[in-house]
Amino acid sequence: MTRSLIGGGVYALLLLPPVVHWMESIMIVHMLIQLPLLIIAGYLIGNDMIKRLAPFFEKWNANGVPGILVFVFITMYWMLPRAMDEALSFWYVEWFKFISLPIAGIFIADSWNKIKGTGKAFVYLNYLPMFALMAWLYIDSPIQICNNYLETEQKVLGWGLAFITLFMVLYIVQYVFTDQSDEV
Repeated sequence: MTRSLIGGGVYALLLLPPVVHWMESIMIVHMLIQLPLLIIAGYLIGNDMIKRLAPFFEKWNANGVPGILVFVFITMYWMLPRAMDEALSFWYVEWFKFISLPIAGIFIADSWNKIKGTGKAFVYLNYLPMFALMAWLYIDSPIQICNNYLETEQKVLGWGLAFITLFMVLYIVQYVFTDQSDEV
């Protein structure tokens, strides 16, 4: 219950108009802080929500694959530059962001432990090139991709995504060269 309260508190904080305005005014904060915090809020609320809606999750997401697919599709959509632009331009896209990302967090909370190691590796290894591609797109683009942000902000976001990609690669290297015999 404590996790749900923290998740609800984070979600309520992210809904405050001054916080929304500040986070959306800086591109890197919008994409690399606000969006993940919305997913984390949903993740924290997830266990309580899963218990309350257990028959639905047991029937619909028994092996975790449908929930992972929901998570992947939602997060892929929000990585598109146009989606970020439309969230700033259209109120209904903004509200879709505040609804869909916590739902993605709830589904990852339910699905992650249900899928096997191969499925987890598949998801992880799909996000790695996606982050790298988005980093390259934002850094190397000769034009302004997002209408609501400056080119310099796009480059900063690109370097932030490149930094995340680097840490993802370092995690893989660390995982390969450490003993995993204790894992279940």
